[in-house]
Amino acid sequence: MLDLALRDASPAQVIETALKTVGREQLALVSSFGTESAALLKVMADVDPAIPVIFLDTGWLFEETLAYRDTLIATLGLRDVRSIKPLDEALSRQDPDRELWFTDPDACCRIRKVEPLARALKPFSAWINGRKRFQGGARAEIPVVEEDGTRLKFNPFANVSREEIEAIYKLGKLPPHPLVASGYLSVGCMPCSSRAAADEDARAGRWRGRAKTECGIHTTKTS
Repeated sequence: MLDLALRDASPAQVIETALKTVGREQLALVSSFGTESAALLKVMADVDPAIPVIFLDTGWLFEETLAYRDTLIATLGLRDVRSIKPLDEALSRQDPDRELWFTDPDACCRIRKVEPLARALKPFSAWINGRKRFQGGARAEIPVVEEDGTRLKFNPFANVSREEIEAIYKLGKLPPHPLVASGYLSVGCMPCSSRAAADEDARAGRWRGRAKTECGIHTTKTS
């Protein structure tokens, strides 16, 4: 089983194995271009900068995140970044007043992230993401490789520590997300992201005050 074989593998080895297992045309990396995203994108670019990268442009992202996406594309030489947006029809029907994030955040995430990702992943048989066990919550026990509906899902950073992430940034001279300096440890959509204290979990600022901890793309199996 791949998960057993890769349990102690480095992130680069996990990505290399994913590439050998399904081939570049069948493999995608999903990135939020958030506060820790550059580390995984750097490792991927060192393996193959032409692996397709899927970026979910929800319509609620910080301008700083959109700018950071463009910065990292240029810095890392990423060759195939695909910005995926929610369907206009779904937005006009289910969120015409742009208040769904407040009244039903799960539904908001579904039409802005879960459904667009499912659509974007249709051509692929495996995908890579940046979840880490140290992020806690539902992520504390993630395997390195798992089955995600009809696809394989690779978690190259499952085993890494915060210090290892910082080392990748330092060695690679990677630019930080512009909002890190303002106290954002994790950045998603504007209405559902807030600053977090240094002693809080990295994702404490996401959906603050709600029981919600995940947008749904990692808790819903793709078809």
